[in-house]
Amino acid sequence: MSDPRHTLGREGERLAERFLRKRGLKMIARRFNTPVGELDLVMRDGDTVVFVEVKTRRDRKFADPEDSINVGKQRRLAKAACWFLHHKRWDDRPCRIDVVAVILAEGTEPEINHFPDAFAPNGG
Repeated sequence: MSDPRHTLGREGERLAERFLRKRGLKMIARRFNTPVGELDLVMRDGDTVVFVEVKTRRDRKFADPEDSINVGKQRRLAKAACWFLHHKRWDDRPCRIDVVAVILAEGTEPEINHFPDAFAPNGG
């Protein structure tokens, strides 16, 4: 049996990917595992490699989804992004880290908020 949080997260990732593709980004990888953490989506925006962290919630009862990305999470994402670039030998390519917040409240259309270049790739 699937964990409801896992199912919710996968649905948020699917919606985020569709949202970003409509805006011209191209898919490189989904749920890419590195030794230092997972990257939800890796996309390309022109020549820029875009690492996308997707946060999905049912509501804003406790906080907005994007608020859960603290400094520690930013550092882990930045390390995973650096690992990915080095692994692909793309160290010379420009990159950024985006956040996509998805609210999937029951009985309403999904709400998707995109935060391009949400924080510096150095995790700060």
